[in-house]
Amino acid sequence: MASGQQAKTAPQVQSDEPTKGERTRTRLLDLAYEAMVTKGFAATSVEELVDGAGITKSGFFYHFKDKNELARQVLARYRTQNEELLDRVEARARELSDDPLHGFLIYLRLYAEEVNGAVDLTPGCLVATVAYQERSFAHDVRMANIEMVADWRGRFRRWLEEIVRVYRPNAEIDIDALADGAWSTIFGAFTVAKTLGRPEIVADQILLYRDTIRRLFADR
Repeated sequence: MASGQQAKTAPQVQSDEPTKGERTRTRLLDLAYEAMVTKGFAATSVEELVDGAGITKSGFFYHFKDKNELARQVLARYRTQNEELLDRVEARARELSDDPLHGFLIYLRLYAEEVNGAVDLTPGCLVATVAYQERSFAHDVRMANIEMVADWRGRFRRWLEEIVRVYRPNAEIDIDALADGAWSTIFGAFTVAKTLGRPEIVADQILLYRDTIRRLFADR
């Protein structure tokens, strides 16, 4: 090499592959979610989680300060995953129609298609777990659960407000109750579908709610 010529270093390629630590953290979150919704948070022990993840107890506390911190992260990930789905489906529906009613009806059909059969892949409802076992969770976890459901309710409420500004309903309505009805339908449908072993119930119930909205705002 000639004097004064600098050596060229090969560019570093960043890998998209998760690190071992990231894989371990994901595994712990997966195990915790399944345990929490199937047998409850109080009955979920750190020992079973570290055994399932194949790590030491100190490895658990490297990732999470305590069980409540784990619960916070499980709920935060659950919220993120669901909101990514809701955002994606809403964006597609609004792309297909700029009419608020037609867009909302498209949204409900697309959402029904997305969740169809999801009962087989979902061990339980995390929202219900935190709500019914509230004494097992820290105050901020319970409040995060409330905030999450209120945000989802707000999504539908804002869309219904758009519809009412354009369409006159065929009966007196309470927009809050109508927005609550969507999530009552969805959460309740998952429970019934899981109980009866009929995954198709979820999509069927969402489509029935969709038909209610269509009839409520349909031209006389």
